[in-house]
Amino acid sequence: MKTKQTHQARAFTIIELLTVMSIIVVLIGMLVPALNQVRKFSMRVNQAAQLKAISAGLEMFKNDYDNEYPDSGALDTSQNREDYCGAMKLAEAMMGRDLLGFHPRSRFWAAATDGNRALYQQGIPSPQDLQRNLRERKGTYIPPDNANAYRLANLYPGSIGPFDDTNGDLYVLCDVFKRNVNSGTGDNKIGMPVLYFKANSGGITHDPNDGPQLSKLNNGINYYNIYDNDELVKLGKPDGSARHTLASDFGRDESDFYEMTRNRQIDTALRPYREDTFILISAGWDGEYGTGDDVTNFDIN
Repeated sequence: MKTKQTHQARAFTIIELLTVMSIIVVLIGMLVPALNQVRKFSMRVNQAAQLKAISAGLEMFKNDYDNEYPDSGALDTSQNREDYCGAMKLAEAMMGRDLLGFHPRSRFWAAATDGNRALYQQGIPSPQDLQRNLRERKGTYIPPDNANAYRLANLYPGSIGPFDDTNGDLYVLCDVFKRNVNSGTGDNKIGMPVLYFKANSGGITHDPNDGPQLSKLNNGINYYNIYDNDELVKLGKPDGSARHTLASDFGRDESDFYEMTRNRQIDTALRPYREDTFILISAGWDGEYGTGDDVTNFDIN
């Protein structure tokens, strides 16, 4: 008489399950940093592409306007000398104050006028006047998709310091690192402003010592002036988590800016990169200007 054999299914033990789960956790822990590195690299590539698009736009601007790049000074040239820095002048030159294109009569004034009339949509009285105004312009110098133009007030939920955005037309071009959480605004994640510095055609040195004298607005002898964007940099990170290393009053004062932009291939004298054109600086992945992950239009290493 044959006996019927039964096979009982063998279940996993708790120890086996915990072992498998532990292995999965370890693998995930190893994978996440690698994925973050890939993501960072991809964003740096995208950022370099944006800076190239801006650079191309600046060259087109130069060809159209007396072989001159846009001004980057910290103040405008009006009688009131209002705060209107390099990053904001870059946005106006590339996109216009209403994002419909730069007006050729602009003097890069914070008030967005030429001294007699409004140049951009906010102050133009009628649709007919706006049509005439638009015909005077050449359009934007970079595609809107590359511009990442945002109002400064939407980037900083609190005070924007000395800058006046009463008319809602104070724009900056933001980088692609959309990691800044801004409470109380419609834009929860946007990048940091791209800093723009125009080279001083009369520059003869690149010295951080006695910067206010060497970089001063009149008769400065440094190729670049840290103060062109200093008031913007001093606003800090939008979430309030940190000051920027590149601020003129941070740590070693102005030395960080001049060391960061110094051309180390020249050891016989103090010279910056791109001494006859312009410098563009993105704050990079960490959103802080002056750290090692910044992306620039020159070889930061």
